[in-house]
Amino acid sequence: MKVKCPKCGKECEWENNEWRPFCSERCKMVDLGAWVSESYRISGEDALDEEDSEDAGEDEDAAARLKH
Repeated sequence: MKVKCPKCGKECEWENNEWRPFCSERCKMVDLGAWVSESYRISGEDALDEEDSEDAGEDEDAAARLKH
């Protein structure tokens, strides 16, 4: 079965392709680099908004004071 590489669009064999779904190691690494550099994003809510971040900082400060 032939499929198109999601990075470059080149047709490549699916079976016995060690880089699938990509056509080559280069396309696989270029795609990984895009994820690492945050060029690709998955839509959805942020894990923490600014208010949650501020609350977390206050909790850490309170915990540090209790240790002393």
